[in-house]
Amino acid sequence: MTVTRLFLIRHAEVEARYQNLFGGRIDMNLSPQGRAQAQVLARHLDQLALDAVYASPMKRVQQTLAPWQNNAAPPAVVLEDLREVDFGDWTDLGWDAVRERFGHSAWDWLHHLERGEIPNGETGASFRARVEPCVRQIMREQPGRNVAIACHGGVIRMILSIVLAMPLVQTASLAVDYASVTRVGMREPRAELELLNFTPWRDPL
Repeated sequence: MTVTRLFLIRHAEVEARYQNLFGGRIDMNLSPQGRAQAQVLARHLDQLALDAVYASPMKRVQQTLAPWQNNAAPPAVVLEDLREVDFGDWTDLGWDAVRERFGHSAWDWLHHLERGEIPNGETGASFRARVEPCVRQIMREQPGRNVAIACHGGVIRMILSIVLAMPLVQTASLAVDYASVTRVGMREPRAELELLNFTPWRDPL
């Protein structure tokens, strides 16, 4: 049976100014700790014999990939629609500020996204409409191969929702930490979650 494996890689830790905020479309850099995480992640990815890499254009993703790309990794194909969720008026706000200004618990951000309750932000439907074609393109171009997708926490949740036929809001129960790797095996007619939130900088094999 032909298996296509997707290795979903979240970017490393961002600069302190933007931690614990809805950063979304802010094109931020990595923190010093994030750069160290990226170095360890690169050594782990070197061991995986990945055939192709697709990536978000945002700086935090590109900086995460940089140490690995320097180690002769496959060249990354940048897909604009793998950028992070647009949080609209929540952008650059912390969780307490979201509650104070909009009356919403940020813990439930996936519910608010799904229902289109983030002012001037994406909805669950519009978010899926831009991410799903990326997934279909990757599957079409890389059948039976091991493929890295370097992107963002929100995008990884949406990809899992798409390939596992899982409601987006249910992905709130899945951890997607900085510089983590989540692996999905795509076997027709189903997909299997094979590895969740492995962080080589914290939990080396």
